[in-house]
Amino acid sequence: MADQWFESWFDSPWYPILYRHRDYAEAESFIEQLLAALSPSPASTFLDLACGRGRHSVFIHQKGYTVTGLDLSAASIADAQLSAQPGLQFGVHDMREPLDGQYDYILNLFTSFGYFADQQENLQVLNNVARSLAPGGTFVLDFFNVEVVLQGLVPFHEIDRDGVHFTLRKRFENGFIIKSIHLTDDGVAHDFEERVQGLGLADFERLFEQAGLEIEEIWGDYQGHGFASAHSPRLILFGRHRTTSIGEANA
Repeated sequence: MADQWFESWFDSPWYPILYRHRDYAEAESFIEQLLAALSPSPASTFLDLACGRGRHSVFIHQKGYTVTGLDLSAASIADAQLSAQPGLQFGVHDMREPLDGQYDYILNLFTSFGYFADQQENLQVLNNVARSLAPGGTFVLDFFNVEVVLQGLVPFHEIDRDGVHFTLRKRFENGFIIKSIHLTDDGVAHDFEERVQGLGLADFERLFEQAGLEIEEIWGDYQGHGFASAHSPRLILFGRHRTTSIGEANA
């Protein structure tokens, strides 16, 4: 399979530079809200699927849970491994490939879905999740709200960060939100691209159903408010196996 955009971009030294401004406090606050809503038992196991450099895995582990973090980027996992310890492990893995083991909670956070050219690959991911979700377990998928993103799409932006000049261009084309990244570092130019499918709630409802997962709750932001397509910044889905009743899940 030819390299895809995420394989080269996520392993590049400029990816963490461009996104260094991300709000860690907001991310940790979201994890606090999430754990409060899920109410995991002390023995619960978590899979952080597409964990990046592992910051969320580390935070969940600090709360006392056993966590595995997986990501396709070898560079990201090399960084994450610096935090590995008993009960917190990391590995390189393509989410389109079957997952080992079963987990009480599988998390796919901060728009780590919809990167692939083929919708069938989205279904592959969800099928893998469904197979590795323990009976009564919960899958949480956090995606952007495409309606709000398209309303606020900024077509051109320039950033200077750590001596690197970034020129960013965004567009919506053939069902994808595309960010073209041109950067200059020490006089040398480089070009990358991000392509994320513009998936909406109806798309996820269809995909979850095909994978045998039922959406039981939807949040519209990191504070746990309900989802409203016109203004919610996020689309956060809570899913379980369709064959698992709420009573069984809470037993």
